Amino acid sequence: MPLKQRTQRKNSNKLLVLLLITLILLCVGIFMGRKYYAYIFSPNISISESQNGFLHIPTGTDYKGLIKLLEQGDFLIKTDGFEWVAKQKKYGSNIKAGKYRLRNNMSNNDLVNLLRSGNQTAVKLTFNNIRTKEELAGVISKYIEADSTSLLYCFQDETILMDYGFNNPTCLGLFIPNTYEFWWNTSAEGFVKRMHQEYEKFWTKERKELAQKAKLTPQEVSALAAIVDEETIKADEKPMVAGLYINRLNKKVRLQADPTVKYALGDFSIQRVLKKDLEIDSPYNTYKYGGLPPGPIRIPSINGLEAVLNHSKHKYMYMCAKEDFSGYHNFALTLKQHNQNAAKFHKALQKRRIYR
Repeated sequence: MPLKQRTQRKNSNKLLVLLLITLILLCVGIFMGRKYYAYIFSPNISISESQNGFLHIPTGTDYKGLIKLLEQGDFLIKTDGFEWVAKQKKYGSNIKAGKYRLRNNMSNNDLVNLLRSGNQTAVKLTFNNIRTKEELAGVISKYIEADSTSLLYCFQDETILMDYGFNNPTCLGLFIPNTYEFWWNTSAEGFVKRMHQEYEKFWTKERKELAQKAKLTPQEVSALAAIVDEETIKADEKPMVAGLYINRLNKKVRLQADPTVKYALGDFSIQRVLKKDLEIDSPYNTYKYGGLPPGPIRIPSINGLEAVLNHSKHKYMYMCAKEDFSGYHNFALTLKQHNQNAAKFHKALQKRRIYR
């Protein structure tokens, strides 16, 4: 074979080999490209009907802890794909705590972007009709990361409370019942701080002026509103009840409020306060001690607070639950009238065999 033909054949073989290698590399590239494209952009989050789609990342969680949370929640279709994308996007050294809403069919790219941004979902936190600090701590711990123990500690710590102008007896007045938006990873201290901010918002210039006209401080309004709330659940009657107690305060007459006795006894389930109960020696017993108790006997409602600030102007000094058990009261100007009302109510209690 001539030299020229052999050279041409060799060149042709080299070209074929080169084309073959190029084709192989192209196939490998396409395969790897599709693989990594899938890692980045294909759906990798699966949320079943039984899942709510929320990922809670506790404060202090590290990268390994995050992976464990995603796996325990059964959110990831493939863990290795998420980890590869997280590594490429340099996510892993700064895990931001919070509550995150995941979407079904979310890609790893979107998930990493969400978690890295810290764009968590707010929690709607609601509390009302709360009597004790323990009860409040238990309710709030269901909404945010802080547990009931840490919350209760803050509600009882004099140093923390003093920063906001409160103490242990007055603490319950700090909390204005309502619905608020919080970040899930709010700490116990953060919750108290936010509640003080809401307290300051509630006590507008106008409300402070109304309190001053009633010769009360905002904290005293809270203490009286708590009694009003315990006396009646009827919103339309609360201003009447508040007006009665303000009459007694102005005349330096003891409040003689049964709810304060129940608080002193530690039992709000009592339907009938007995004469012996009135002898309990407690600063909260308004039959024994004059003026308002040291602090609220419960968290006062907004209705209760407004009832005190906008109390009815009348001359009533006495009241007694109506004998029809409607939840309303009979009001009286004199002790004689009050005793007549009380006799009717006691008779009704006897008829229903309510002795305690």
